[in-house]
Amino acid sequence: MSMVATDPEVRRVELAPAAALFRSLADPGRLAILGLLATDERRVVDLVTALGLAQGTVSAHLACLRDCGLVESRPLGRASMFRLARPELRDLLDAAEAVLAATGNAVALCPRYATPDVTVAPTPEAGSGAERG
Repeated sequence: MSMVATDPEVRRVELAPAAALFRSLADPGRLAILGLLATDERRVVDLVTALGLAQGTVSAHLACLRDCGLVESRPLGRASMFRLARPELRDLLDAAEAVLAATGNAVALCPRYATPDVTVAPTPEAGSGAERG
Protein backbone atom coordinates (compact mmCIF):
# COMPACT_ATOMS: atom_id res chain seq x y z
CA MET A 1 0.00 0.00 0.00
CA SER A 2 1.54 3.23 -1.13
CA MET A 3 0.49 6.46 0.50
CA VAL A 4 2.86 8.71 -1.46
CA ALA A 5 0.63 9.53 -4.45
CA THR A 6 0.19 13.28 -4.72
CA ASP A 7 -3.00 13.30 -6.79
CA PRO A 8 -5.96 12.95 -4.38
CA GLU A 9 -7.97 10.80 -6.79
CA VAL A 10 -5.03 8.46 -7.39
CA ARG A 11 -4.46 8.23 -3.63
CA ARG A 12 -8.13 7.40 -3.04
CA VAL A 13 -8.05 4.64 -5.66
CA GLU A 14 -4.77 3.23 -4.34
CA LEU A 15 -6.07 3.15 -0.76
CA ALA A 16 -9.43 1.57 -1.62
CA PRO A 17 -8.23 -2.04 -1.19
CA ALA A 18 -6.71 -1.22 2.22
CA ALA A 19 -9.93 0.51 3.27
CA ALA A 20 -11.90 -2.57 2.19
CA LEU A 21 -9.55 -4.80 4.20
CA PHE A 22 -10.08 -2.75 7.35
CA ARG A 23 -13.86 -2.65 6.79
CA SER A 24 -13.81 -6.46 6.61
CA LEU A 25 -12.13 -6.47 10.03
CA ALA A 26 -14.45 -3.85 11.52
CA ASP A 27 -17.09 -6.23 12.84
CA PRO A 28 -16.38 -7.60 16.34
CA GLY A 29 -17.72 -11.03 15.36
CA ARG A 30 -15.48 -11.30 12.31
CA LEU A 31 -12.53 -10.05 14.32
CA ALA A 32 -13.20 -12.64 17.03
CA ILE A 33 -13.39 -15.39 14.40
CA LEU A 34 -10.07 -14.30 12.92
CA GLY A 35 -8.54 -14.23 16.39
CA LEU A 36 -9.56 -17.83 16.97
CA LEU A 37 -8.45 -18.94 13.53
CA ALA A 38 -5.08 -17.27 14.15
CA THR A 39 -4.39 -19.98 16.74
CA ASP A 40 -5.75 -23.03 14.90
CA GLU A 41 -8.18 -24.13 12.21
CA ARG A 42 -11.74 -24.73 13.41
CA ARG A 43 -15.14 -26.00 12.38
CA VAL A 44 -18.20 -23.75 12.38
CA VAL A 45 -19.55 -25.58 15.44
CA ASP A 46 -16.28 -24.88 17.30
CA LEU A 47 -16.57 -21.17 16.50
CA VAL A 48 -20.25 -21.11 17.52
CA THR A 49 -19.38 -22.69 20.87
CA ALA A 50 -16.35 -20.48 21.52
CA LEU A 51 -18.06 -17.21 20.58
CA GLY A 52 -21.63 -17.82 21.71
CA LEU A 53 -22.94 -16.61 18.36
CA ALA A 54 -25.68 -18.21 16.30
CA GLN A 55 -24.59 -20.72 13.67
CA GLY A 56 -26.09 -18.57 10.92
CA THR A 57 -24.18 -15.52 12.13
CA VAL A 58 -20.87 -17.40 12.21
CA SER A 59 -21.53 -18.87 8.77
CA ALA A 60 -22.34 -15.42 7.36
CA HIS A 61 -19.16 -13.96 8.85
CA LEU A 62 -17.10 -16.83 7.45
CA ALA A 63 -18.65 -16.30 4.02
CA CYS A 64 -17.73 -12.62 4.18
CA LEU A 65 -14.18 -13.41 5.28
CA ARG A 66 -13.86 -16.07 2.57
CA ASP A 67 -15.15 -13.65 -0.09
CA CYS A 68 -12.51 -11.16 1.08
CA GLY A 69 -9.80 -13.81 0.74
CA LEU A 70 -9.02 -13.81 4.45
CA VAL A 71 -10.10 -17.36 5.33
CA GLU A 72 -10.24 -20.62 3.46
CA SER A 73 -11.64 -24.04 4.25
CA ARG A 74 -11.01 -27.68 3.61
CA PRO A 75 -13.52 -30.50 3.84
CA LEU A 76 -13.33 -32.82 6.83
CA GLY A 77 -16.02 -35.47 6.60
CA ARG A 78 -19.34 -33.64 6.50
CA ALA A 79 -17.84 -30.50 8.06
CA SER A 80 -15.39 -27.90 6.87
CA MET A 81 -12.28 -26.78 8.69
CA PHE A 82 -11.66 -23.03 8.43
CA ARG A 83 -8.24 -21.38 8.70
CA LEU A 84 -6.57 -18.08 7.91
CA ALA A 85 -5.81 -17.81 4.21
CA ARG A 86 -2.73 -15.67 4.82
CA PRO A 87 -0.30 -16.04 7.74
CA GLU A 88 0.29 -12.27 7.55
CA LEU A 89 -3.12 -11.81 9.17
CA ARG A 90 -1.59 -13.01 12.45
CA ASP A 91 0.95 -10.19 12.22
CA LEU A 92 -1.81 -7.68 11.45
CA LEU A 93 -3.88 -8.83 14.44
CA ASP A 94 -0.80 -8.70 16.69
CA ALA A 95 0.05 -5.21 15.42
CA ALA A 96 -3.50 -4.04 16.12
CA GLU A 97 -3.28 -5.36 19.68
CA ALA A 98 0.05 -3.55 20.13
CA VAL A 99 -1.41 -0.27 18.87
CA LEU A 100 -4.40 -0.63 21.18
CA ALA A 101 -2.10 -1.35 24.12
CA ALA A 102 0.15 1.60 23.25
CA THR A 103 -2.77 4.01 22.97
CA GLY A 104 -4.58 2.74 26.01
CA ASN A 105 -7.47 1.61 23.81
CA ALA A 106 -8.19 5.29 23.07
CA VAL A 107 -9.95 4.35 19.83
CA ALA A 108 -12.61 2.59 21.93
CA LEU A 109 -13.40 5.96 23.47
CA CYS A 110 -13.47 7.79 20.13
CA PRO A 111 -16.96 9.26 19.59
CA ARG A 112 -16.78 8.48 15.86
CA TYR A 113 -15.61 4.85 15.96
CA ALA A 114 -16.34 3.54 19.44
CA THR A 115 -18.76 0.67 19.78
CA PRO A 116 -21.64 1.98 21.92
CA ASP A 117 -22.18 -1.30 23.80
CA VAL A 118 -18.54 -1.68 24.85
CA THR A 119 -16.96 0.14 27.76
CA VAL A 120 -13.17 0.23 27.93
CA ALA A 121 -11.22 1.62 30.84
CA PRO A 122 -8.00 3.42 29.91
CA THR A 123 -4.81 1.58 30.72
CA PRO A 124 -2.60 3.07 33.46
CA GLU A 125 0.03 4.05 30.88
CA ALA A 126 -2.47 6.09 28.89
CA GLY A 127 -3.80 7.97 31.89
CA SER A 128 -7.36 9.21 32.20
CA GLY A 129 -7.27 11.49 29.19
CA ALA A 130 -8.10 14.53 31.30
CA GLU A 131 -4.66 15.99 30.74
CA ARG A 132 -5.03 15.82 26.96
CA GLY A 133 -7.16 18.94 26.58
